[in-house]
Amino acid sequence: MKSIKILLVIIAALMGTSAAQAGGLFKFGPKVGLTVNALHFNNDLFDSSNKTGWTAGLMTEFRVPVIGVGADLSLMYVRRNSEFMVENNIGKDNRDYIEIPLNLRYNFSLPVINNVVMPYLAVGPSVSVLTSHKNVYGDFKNKSVDWALNFGIGVQLVKHLDVSARYGLGLTKAMKEIDPDTNGAGIQGKNRYWTVSVAYLF
Repeated sequence: MKSIKILLVIIAALMGTSAAQAGGLFKFGPKVGLTVNALHFNNDLFDSSNKTGWTAGLMTEFRVPVIGVGADLSLMYVRRNSEFMVENNIGKDNRDYIEIPLNLRYNFSLPVINNVVMPYLAVGPSVSVLTSHKNVYGDFKNKSVDWALNFGIGVQLVKHLDVSARYGLGLTKAMKEIDPDTNGAGIQGKNRYWTVSVAYLF
């Protein structure tokens, strides 16, 4: 948890300094979206289904003049729903997180229509802190912190409406089996999710 706080302080300082230097190239605003989440298990006997959730929060965006490089940082409340099969029984895991994704972006400058349509590519880390229950199903429990790597595409319309889609590749255990005496000892699941979102930036 201490490393997360340090990371947030550094990010805030860097983006605050850059915003002061860049004038109107720093924007912020509300962001909402839908998520499609599944758990990827390290055992083929466990099967997971995609389930829809939602997300809402705030987003900031910074863009370096001329070269098209930038970054965005968000603070989001996320509901991730999952469903999986355990010994012919259906297990459900509906989790709430505070997610903080940081993306590096490359904005494609298009002559003439650049002020109307600006597509971009994005990649970066994300940390999610669990705010809901830890116990899931039987001898399984959710982890308190989940790290992921995001890959995304998006488009900014009329300089204010930001529409994006990103794929999150879980890097750490989101859920694990906690009873070593059961047949599922060593089972763990990592998040795999799509997020489609819309933000309005001022």
